[in-house]
Amino acid sequence: MGTAGDTARWESALRAAPEILRADLGSPRRDPLPRHRYLSWLPHAHLVLLSFLLGMWGMTEYENSMEPAPGSITLFVVLQTAAPVLALTRPAAATWLSTAALLINGTLAAPFFAAPWPWSGAAVALHTLVLLLLSLRVRPLAAATALGVTLLTGIGALLPHTVPHPAILSVGSAFFTTATVVGCSLRAARVSRTRLVEQEVLTAGERARRALLEERGRIARELHDVVAHHMSVISIQAQVAPHLVENPSPELRENLAGIRQNAVDALTELRRVLGVLRGDGDGSDAAAGVRHAPQPTLDRLGELLGNVRAAGLDVTAGTHGATRPLSPGAELSAYRIVQEALSNVMRHAPGARATVETRYHRDGLTVRITNTAPRGPAAPTAPGASGEPGHGLLGMRERAAMLGGELAAGPTPDGGWEVTAVLPAPLTTKDITAP
Repeated sequence: MGTAGDTARWESALRAAPEILRADLGSPRRDPLPRHRYLSWLPHAHLVLLSFLLGMWGMTEYENSMEPAPGSITLFVVLQTAAPVLALTRPAAATWLSTAALLINGTLAAPFFAAPWPWSGAAVALHTLVLLLLSLRVRPLAAATALGVTLLTGIGALLPHTVPHPAILSVGSAFFTTATVVGCSLRAARVSRTRLVEQEVLTAGERARRALLEERGRIARELHDVVAHHMSVISIQAQVAPHLVENPSPELRENLAGIRQNAVDALTELRRVLGVLRGDGDGSDAAAGVRHAPQPTLDRLGELLGNVRAAGLDVTAGTHGATRPLSPGAELSAYRIVQEALSNVMRHAPGARATVETRYHRDGLTVRITNTAPRGPAAPTAPGASGEPGHGLLGMRERAAMLGGELAAGPTPDGGWEVTAVLPAPLTTKDITAP
């Protein structure tokens, strides 16, 4: 006994059936034969030649049984011969043309009991081609309807005549049914492959979007730490400042108290909005320690290089230009870009040598990470892992764009890879006057 959901689906299918039949069988629209790996060996010229030969065979069948063959039968044999050729572009129209030719020729041949009746062998072969070409393009309901109409024309031609059941009816029905089933199966396989490809594209896009959101979340957590630190310093300085001045005026105390209160309020709001991004869900003390650790800057670049060397990567570093402190966001982004680029080298270029160059200039900082060609194939990456190709680049580009900078990545002529990030950090008056 079916459920209410099954009943609703059946009712929906029945309501949609007329629309499907009208769209697939009631329209003479152009519908070219799709490319198929099992039918690519069948050029159109071969089908035209095959239809012509089958048409000649059909004419011979009627002429041998009906001397002379009526001109009307000759006309409809020619029309049915053209039906498979028409089915290459307009399968619905070709199906109705071929079915009509089957019915009319059966009716015209009925008085001549020696004639092929209700179908000739050539007519069965030609209509089998038409049903196959139709089933490759239309939905199963439409293909089954066309098959049913064809079988009814053969059975209907027999009803007015009291003659033994012709064997051609059983043979033809078997061929027509087989062609319809094969065509529907090939169409279903093609549709499934197309949907699978579309789903893979959607999945890859969703995975990239998720990786981008995760990287943005990590950037937001790090910026939260940086901004929270500075707001805390402002609050403490505003609280201490009145004690550094002898006999501070009430106005000064009031302004400094306002500065401190605004800093505390801003820090509270910042933690309320972004603090949720800190949670990993494990609740471990170790995780908490990592979350509250100071964010790295370029001062810790040597420590990072030491870690990757210990992991087996041959890496060298060089600094050009006069080093100077940058904004916390620029320092953090530069460090993370180098970290991600070196992680990609270890993951995707085993045995390669890497070089890290940092160049300070008047308008900011340029970071360039290059590696030579790998000595062996990279280890396969598990699906959904954070190291999937392209996801690290998304994060690096996001960091550079956040600062108004640029990041370029691509292969080098020697088979290696290069990542170059330009991060704006213009000189300030303090930098220029510093000794």
